[in-house]
Amino acid sequence: MTNTFDFTLHSTDGEARLGTVHTRHGDIRTPAFMPVGTVGTVKGLYLDQVEATGADIILGNTYHLMLRPGAEEVDKLGGLHHFIGWKRPILTDSGGFQIMSLSKIRKITEQGAVFQSHIDGKRHELTPERAMDIQRLLGSDIQMQLDQCIEFPHTDQQAEKAMQLSLRWAERSRKAFGSQPGRGNFGIVQGGINPKLRQESAEGLTSIGFEGYAIGGLAVGEGHALMLQAIEHTVPHLPPDKPRYLMGVGTP
Repeated sequence: MTNTFDFTLHSTDGEARLGTVHTRHGDIRTPAFMPVGTVGTVKGLYLDQVEATGADIILGNTYHLMLRPGAEEVDKLGGLHHFIGWKRPILTDSGGFQIMSLSKIRKITEQGAVFQSHIDGKRHELTPERAMDIQRLLGSDIQMQLDQCIEFPHTDQQAEKAMQLSLRWAERSRKAFGSQPGRGNFGIVQGGINPKLRQESAEGLTSIGFEGYAIGGLAVGEGHALMLQAIEHTVPHLPPDKPRYLMGVGTP
């Protein structure tokens, strides 16, 4: 365990990389497949069974944990690791994908997203600052910026608008993350399947400066071939010395 968040690059083969992410809850060997534990549990498995698969990290869902049991409640109980009994690293998303999937019951503004709970219909506002505060209370090792993910198909104009908003939210997310030794804050590249928008997003996030960078906005209906093209247009513009996270891809 360490009080610094760091990445060691061991070897490369073209754009493929072998490395280790160092966090306060242990190391993550990369490339890694990350089981999804939406509310802190991986469906169909006990956590010791998840460990037995060799998984170094699991994912928790900020949106669902915010609604139930609540980030403040989890914090009172010692954080998400203690709450669920998982001693290895945890990544939490920011709620950006849920903002997209809840399109019928949400409204997006410059400030953030306002939506109704799918549980009880209550109104909630998720801003970049609130998303980071929730993840801080959960105590996750990797915390994602709030972004706007859009569905496919979309126009280049729609992709650019969402990408620019995500960049502005990235600046606010980074500021709100503050100083959390041993934890990392990841920016999320958007831009649809447009190469120029992907490059602009990646370079903008790099100028802000994050512990790691995610490729977002894919696996939303564009198909495998276009997804691979978008990845190829993104990777060359990411810092070579930082970890990368391909979001939402359900097959290793």
